[in-house]
Amino acid sequence: MSLESRIYSVLVVSSSEAFNNATREMLPPSKYHPVCFTSNASEAKRYLVERSFDFVIINSPLPDDNGTRFAIDCCRSLTSVVLLMLRAETYAELYSKVVSYGVFTLPKPTSKVIMMQALDWLASGRERLRKLEKKTLSVEERMEEIRIVNRAKILLVSELHMTEPEAHRYIEKQAMDRCITKREAAETVIKTYS
Repeated sequence: MSLESRIYSVLVVSSSEAFNNATREMLPPSKYHPVCFTSNASEAKRYLVERSFDFVIINSPLPDDNGTRFAIDCCRSLTSVVLLMLRAETYAELYSKVVSYGVFTLPKPTSKVIMMQALDWLASGRERLRKLEKKTLSVEERMEEIRIVNRAKILLVSELHMTEPEAHRYIEKQAMDRCITKREAAETVIKTYS
């Protein structure tokens, strides 16, 4: 899917109605959907239990948190990219606390142009996370295939008294002869000899 046709889900955590209105105007439904607004970290945590969001935008401070702990917790999920908006006078101190967790930060007040650039940064970060998710999934699938093939080899060794290399060759040959994957051949062995 191209980046132009990608739609991002957004959670905005802000107790400022002016910030919410300005942000709402920068998030057209054609590119950002759903866009949910909440006024505090506690309510935002409940939202995140129900579903994940591509972007979490936090307008610090919040009534129940300065936003840094919540921003760090959101980054640990590995599915959300977080933008923490900080007051200019606290920016340097709070930036140093959150940067190592991958939280994007911007000092307030900021311009619409900078905010639009920040949304592009968030999209870039989210796409990077998507690629990592795919890699992780493919590694997990490969590990599962190895476990299944090894289980089938153990069954061939114990039931048909093959050596481990013979069992390995048997599974590979079955896969090639039947035009199936090694995993499918191993699953057939497991069904037959379990």
